[in-house]
Amino acid sequence: MTPVTNSATGSGTADGTPNAGALAKGSARTAGVTVRTVHDVAGIRAVADFFADVWQTPRATPPYPSELLHSLVHAGGAVHAAYSAGPSGERPAGAAVAVFGPPAERDVYSFVAAATASGRGVGFAVKQAQRLWALERGATTMRWTFDPLVGRNARFNLVKLGAVGSEYLVDFYGPMTDGVNNGDESDRLTVVWDLVSGTTREDDPAEDRPAAGVVCRAPDGGPLALRAADRLWCRVPEDVVALRTADPALALDWRHAVREVFTEAYAEGLRATAMSRDGWYLLTRPFPEEKE
Repeated sequence: MTPVTNSATGSGTADGTPNAGALAKGSARTAGVTVRTVHDVAGIRAVADFFADVWQTPRATPPYPSELLHSLVHAGGAVHAAYSAGPSGERPAGAAVAVFGPPAERDVYSFVAAATASGRGVGFAVKQAQRLWALERGATTMRWTFDPLVGRNARFNLVKLGAVGSEYLVDFYGPMTDGVNNGDESDRLTVVWDLVSGTTREDDPAEDRPAAGVVCRAPDGGPLALRAADRLWCRVPEDVVALRTADPALALDWRHAVREVFTEAYAEGLRATAMSRDGWYLLTRPFPEEKE
């Protein structure tokens, strides 16, 4: 799979900042939102309420309290929010939080990100605003984690943004009690996003997925992993969030099955580099410019 440079980031200064700014503005315009950093108490509280709604927790006990978000901003991080206009005024449609991580002058850690308007491009607009903010402060990479069983997030991260899955983390947070993750184990995939190049991947790994080469079976009886030379494909459930509600035991079986494939593949040196539209990861050797 060949990384394709996004035309909006392929020229300009060495750090890509001017074109990152154009992409951030354009993606917000396309999504029909206004994205800005949030500093005030009321604005940060609204973002905390937004996260509570997304993670299905009471607003009185949000997964990311406003006090915590305010402290992260005070420490040099940033809260970005995407606002859509409605009859009662602006309301958050997406939000993200970023902090600097080691090495502080180069790497940014995206603490959390979410969008409610799926398919409208709000999430992309928020990530591009984060990217611009990070580049303006000298960062070159951004890292974050996500649930590897959520295929739509995998496709967004690995294909739409062009990030690469750098490590597989087993039960990273331990037990979680929010309305989305409750009852499951919290495996996470860390991705690294090259902020300077702004690469995306245009081809779909389903196009060259082999018809044979089944390595193991999934909990639903179908193929879970396929192997061809130095490439591995791994399938995830169509909607793990719905599956957790309908059949928690089956969802946990999927967790353990995918975990086994990924931990063995990562021990071998393979990395998640793409996700097909029909729910298959592609794991390959890292791109030549990446270092182990």
